Amino acid sequence: MDFPKLIESLERFGRLLPAVVVDVSQSDAIWKPESGGWSILEIVCHLADEEVEDFRCRVELTLKDPASPWPPIDPEGVAIERNYNGQDMARVLERFVREREASVKWLRSIEDPNWDNAYVHPKFGPIRVGEVMVSWAAHDQLHLRQIAKRMFEMNVRDGSPYATDYGGQWKA
Repeated sequence: MDFPKLIESLERFGRLLPAVVVDVSQSDAIWKPESGGWSILEIVCHLADEEVEDFRCRVELTLKDPASPWPPIDPEGVAIERNYNGQDMARVLERFVREREASVKWLRSIEDPNWDNAYVHPKFGPIRVGEVMVSWAAHDQLHLRQIAKRMFEMNVRDGSPYATDYGGQWKA
């Protein structure tokens, strides 16, 4: 595993996410497609919460003591419980950036990590901390793709009845 490259990816996304969504209007930020997918604001709220409550926490716990139980997470439930679509985009972005910077700083301070430490997940079995680390970086990109899809869908919505065929179709 190229740990410095993964940290660079996490750091880069900390700058990229705000640049991508900063000028999205409130009405567009809370818009959900007919498919029922998350709004852009819900995606950003999820990223901010996962930064602290999932990835950083689980990497730290598994490095220190692989037998330590992971705190439960429920992304879908939390989105409703915390009223993600009622949040302020600027504040959520601020929190995400602050927490991502703290994560990057912490990751760079780790000395001699054992990436093979594994937590035995009750559903998935052993999960090595290296897998959590690479999943953290990949998670960013999956949600970046989700935000891009939402923006594409807004163009389709706003351009109706005209089609996007000339510019291209969305393919997953």
